[in-house]
Amino acid sequence: MNIIEKNYWLDTVAEPATGARGSLPDKVDVAVVGGGFCGLSAARTLAQRGQRVALLEAESLGWGASSRNGGMVLTGMKLPVPTLINRYGRESVKRMYAASLESIDLVERIVKEDGIDCNFSRCGHLEVACKQSHFDHFSTAAARIKSEFHHELRIIPQNALQTEIGSPIYFGGMVDESSASLNPARYVNGLAKAAQRHGACLYDHTRVTRLSALPNGANGSFRIETARGTLTAKEVLLASGAYTTAATPSLRKKVIPIGSYIIATEILTDSLAAEVSPRNRMIYDSKHFLYYYRLTPDNRMLFGGRAAFFPESESTVRESADLLRQGMVQVYPQLRHTKVEYVWGGTLDFAMDVMPHAGKIDGLHFAVGFAGHGVGAATWMGTKLANVICGDPDDNPFSRIPFPTAPIGLRSGNTWALPLAGAYYKLLDWLT
Repeated sequence: MNIIEKNYWLDTVAEPATGARGSLPDKVDVAVVGGGFCGLSAARTLAQRGQRVALLEAESLGWGASSRNGGMVLTGMKLPVPTLINRYGRESVKRMYAASLESIDLVERIVKEDGIDCNFSRCGHLEVACKQSHFDHFSTAAARIKSEFHHELRIIPQNALQTEIGSPIYFGGMVDESSASLNPARYVNGLAKAAQRHGACLYDHTRVTRLSALPNGANGSFRIETARGTLTAKEVLLASGAYTTAATPSLRKKVIPIGSYIIATEILTDSLAAEVSPRNRMIYDSKHFLYYYRLTPDNRMLFGGRAAFFPESESTVRESADLLRQGMVQVYPQLRHTKVEYVWGGTLDFAMDVMPHAGKIDGLHFAVGFAGHGVGAATWMGTKLANVICGDPDDNPFSRIPFPTAPIGLRSGNTWALPLAGAYYKLLDWLT
């Protein structure tokens, strides 16, 4: 295969946002660590509310998962609603589900308010059932979501599935019309420029090497040491996700970095694009070790999945290209002669309980654990944390749930056990 080992989305960004030049300020109100969706949305809101904010990104702005994902802005959470209710209770999950819907509205509002050209579209998503038992659960889930949360999902039986997807291998589907799509690299780029217009100072290639609390009465509550110098801040917001480092060890122990990989084909003909995805949905399957796929705005098939559980590297990206192409052809036999032109990888942030989390740790604000729902969830979390820092009450349902520490073999920086986790999820798919 003649494939470019490159992120397709980045080829669509004409003028990437860049960080401020010159030295860091001596003191700010808030330092934000991480320049993805969460950090940038927080910086935007903080600046709008009159805070002096410095965002510190170790690489280029949006370098991590925020520019490498599938561009799916999805409702719900990773775990099924009955599981969530059994774990957290009906009222808590009701607030969580409302937050997932609110997050999509927030992304749409930011895109409109700041004029971000990122192909945002309320196209809806389609979950397809890989087994009959999976499809049988769809009706139960849809009925419960309607009764508990007053949100409508539509069940698509197998004999009508061709109206949604040009694949014969699934047992039915479930549609949520509220979900959306966008170009993630353009969105994160536009979010960065919006934050700068509102007055936030963004510093790229500024890796945080050490964070320490200052004694009471000092100028600022925290000292932040970086590759570019040192500054102090009254508050710190950690938005580093899967790329959380030893500079914040307490949070790092809770993050599980998992690799996710994507291929993108050559541009499909209009007729072939309409055949494989008649309604241009965001599509994912019902497996634990799932595939997710969609058409890009220029009619490429973008096909992703957990082809390797290790975070991205040159070898895992190459291996994933073959595995994902095989998966794509299994789903869409009509694409067997279609050329794959791009492959890339990224790293997602999971928590041990597969839930998003927010709150404070060692006095630092944080949000993490978006598990593939980060376009909407990370944007929403960043805005929520910014408002809390500005004095608003904390009504975030994800800041009130237990946050387990990851086993040492799964946590960030110690990922030797990730292949075992991958094998476990494959076993679950086989058993269920």
